[in-house]
Amino acid sequence: MVVGEVAVETDVLIIGGGPGGYAAAIRLGQLGKTVVLVEKDKLGGVCLNRGCIPSKALIHTADQFHKLTDLGKMGIKLPEESITMDLNAWQGWKGGVISQLTQGIAHLCKENGVTVVQGQATFLSDDRVSVETEGDFETYKFEHAIIATGSRPFIPSFIEVDGEYILDSTASLQLQEVPASLSIIGGGYIGIELGMAFAKLGTKVTIIEMADRILPQVAQHLVKEVIHNAQKLGMNIKTSARVEKASVVDGQVYLHIHSEKLGTEMIVSEKSLVTIGRIPNTEELGLNRAGVNVGGKGHITVDMECRTNVPHIFAIGDITPGPALAHRASKQGVVAAEVICGMPSANDSPYVPYVIFSEPQIAGVGITREEAERQGYSVKTGKFPFSANGRALATNEMKGFAEVIVDEDSHILLGMHMVGPDASNLIGEGVLALELAARVEDIALSIHPHPTLSEVWMEAAEATLGHAIHIINN
Repeated sequence: MVVGEVAVETDVLIIGGGPGGYAAAIRLGQLGKTVVLVEKDKLGGVCLNRGCIPSKALIHTADQFHKLTDLGKMGIKLPEESITMDLNAWQGWKGGVISQLTQGIAHLCKENGVTVVQGQATFLSDDRVSVETEGDFETYKFEHAIIATGSRPFIPSFIEVDGEYILDSTASLQLQEVPASLSIIGGGYIGIELGMAFAKLGTKVTIIEMADRILPQVAQHLVKEVIHNAQKLGMNIKTSARVEKASVVDGQVYLHIHSEKLGTEMIVSEKSLVTIGRIPNTEELGLNRAGVNVGGKGHITVDMECRTNVPHIFAIGDITPGPALAHRASKQGVVAAEVICGMPSANDSPYVPYVIFSEPQIAGVGITREEAERQGYSVKTGKFPFSANGRALATNEMKGFAEVIVDEDSHILLGMHMVGPDASNLIGEGVLALELAARVEDIALSIHPHPTLSEVWMEAAEATLGHAIHIINN
């Protein structure tokens, strides 16, 4: 930067164009603010370009491919030798999906008066940012700033991701061919989602997880059906095991793993995928020059208005403590935008839903029975299996159940959880119910359309009250 260089002035400068950053930019534009949105890569961030959207595209494709082998019982006969998966062709389809979405975001930004700048932003002070754009530098002076730089995969120091044999999640979604074998380091939601997808495409998958079970952050009874399905898909799951060394020899990945039960053993695979967590992108922003405090793990603490310790600088998304979820980031972005514009907005809801696109899907909102009991509630629960739902039977997807957690004294819903088909969409009813402080009777008395999967919520609520129609009430 040249001393004395004139800075471009803007009301709000946003660093990061992912789900939180672009949502904040659009909302600010709607409210009449001048906005500069700085993104070093592509609009939509990791979620749209390298994470949420492409991974769900792969999962959906793998689901469709796998279902073809199960159509015989419905009378549909396909010659098995003609069913193939062209992952290279899939890459083209995936690219079209991403392109359509990124173009849509760019159009929305333009229509709302947002200036998008591609470059790397660094704070110079608490009201100025330098942006490096293709070898040049521009300076922006702002009244408010929103930091929305997201996160990246955590890679242990003893593992070298080369993008060819040892992969991170981004590289795994760029493969041109289905690997014959894949070892996955980490049995959290990313490892399980991608592992099950590749297993459905014919890959021999091994999961290595340090905890005593996969998906350790999810209630154990919700994971049992996923474990059963993983075994049916031929996946090899090794729990209470850690990887001590990874190497590539003659085009194969060798993982040295150790567990107390089996000691040291070797896993050999064509590819290996590292999915053991994510870390916030806060190191290279010059936050110390802006006076923004950063915690030991790289997170920026914010209040319910998404303010940092510097009142006119906000932070949202994966760089703040809490679940690293795109929908949480988007909500925070809207809150930050509205607070900047003087509106009474806050990120004060405890009801952030989670979704795992496993087989079957898992989704939930609120607390589990165990959490409710630890918090001192007198609890009632109701559970209804998909195997007793007409729509689930008619579509050959009857694994899993819906469960409601209720305060026995007030009948107010405390949590709604589900493992089963289309749980990712069905959990929306649970979010709304908890946000409205609904009672279990509100779900039970609401007429749900038939035949649909949504009826499982109604019958789970009725089971809590002791009068579900399609199961024996205990």
